Amino acid sequence: MNAATSREVLQLYRKLLRYGQELKFTDQTYFRKRIRKEFRLNKDLQSSADIEFNIKKGEALLERKRVV
Repeated sequence: MNAATSREVLQLYRKLLRYGQELKFTDQTYFRKRIRKEFRLNKDLQSSADIEFNIKKGEALLERKRVV
């Protein structure tokens, strides 16, 4: 993973955690644990396509403002 992608992933992680603090109708602790779990599961991704897919998935969650 190059430095730009690493920075993107870290920024996305921070944005998702901040978004989790704003949730009113969802358990914030559960949301935070789920985000951490997803990032832990995907930390060893090597394919740039897989990394890019997961970044887009996280950004879509932020844009829609919906927890699925």
